[in-house]
Amino acid sequence: MALATLTSRVDEGDKASFISFCDSVGLTTSAAINLFVKTVVRERRIPFEIRLDDPFYSASNQQHLMKSIQQLRDGNGTPHELIEDYDE
Repeated sequence: MALATLTSRVDEGDKASFISFCDSVGLTTSAAINLFVKTVVRERRIPFEIRLDDPFYSASNQQHLMKSIQQLRDGNGTPHELIEDYDE
């Protein structure tokens, strides 16, 4: 099996933390990256969830928004004038 080199740029702090973690679990950084690559190739997916935690989409906020929308539909809203902020 021929070997190839894979080069990647990462933040210096992240690199140091990664090396420290790998050392603590008895892996070389190369072995850890190879584990990742082999898992991606075998499973044909990123082996962990990638998501953006946005509090706007949290269940509690969505419930609050739906309640507020229903209150407006029921005629329980209070009209306000638009306040323009020209100080920016």
